[in-house]
Amino acid sequence: MRALAHICMALPCACGGARRGGPWHVMSLKNSIMIPRPHSGLSTRTHPMAMPSHWPRTLLAAITMLLLVFTADGALAHAIAEGDKGYIQEISGVNLIAFAYLGAKHMATGYDHILFLLGVIFFLYRMKHVALYVTLFAIGHSTTMLLGVLFNVGINSYLIDAIIGLSVVYKALDNLGAYQRWFGFQPNTKVATLVFGLFHGFGLSTKIIEYDISPDGLLPNLLAFNVGVEMGQMLALGAILIVMGYWRRTASFFKHAYFANAAMLCAGFVLIGMQLTGYAIS
Repeated sequence: MRALAHICMALPCACGGARRGGPWHVMSLKNSIMIPRPHSGLSTRTHPMAMPSHWPRTLLAAITMLLLVFTADGALAHAIAEGDKGYIQEISGVNLIAFAYLGAKHMATGYDHILFLLGVIFFLYRMKHVALYVTLFAIGHSTTMLLGVLFNVGINSYLIDAIIGLSVVYKALDNLGAYQRWFGFQPNTKVATLVFGLFHGFGLSTKIIEYDISPDGLLPNLLAFNVGVEMGQMLALGAILIVMGYWRRTASFFKHAYFANAAMLCAGFVLIGMQLTGYAIS
């Protein structure tokens, strides 16, 4: 807990941005992510982000809540319910509807995917930019999910899920402007989204391989599963955009955006810690 608090203290807000009322940060136009004025689409104008004065207690409360959620029985990001697991192991032949349903259910309940997706679109206001980044993410995870299963390329599930947790940390730091402040440059967000999408796909393929599903009808079933994943992603994305749309219209959005991304950062570290602990004791 203390280590996470120290990390948050070192973030850009403490380096002379929002706390002093100056401009906080702005992503490069080349990478299509900038902090816009409310209701006006993309803009080069920056907004100050104030870190709430009560943030230490609130942050600790958020971490505690995240720990309770992530450590709850069955709350594993890529786990498939025992009933679903037994069902897909018994399926032989093409069964598109069943696999599409499982794919949608998996994505809709995959909190690590949703956290990363939330981070990606947090400061995207125009739908064409949302579509671009979500498409890059979908290309990445679809490619490695399909090829990983077809060529039986599996990665230790704890390690791949730790990398997925790292993707959440990366995106939260990106949204907080840490790379520009710390290193003086802005990583290419399109490339990062595609690359982390590849790792998210390996998370999917690793679990599918572990369940040893029938090779009969494997390719069409995998394609149906992937379609279901994309459907689940669209449902999650729609819910996020609705909530973000209302939130962005409030005067408190830029004030609390810092806390939201700091909480996302903490969630990513919790995910990494859980998976590395599981790897160490497995």
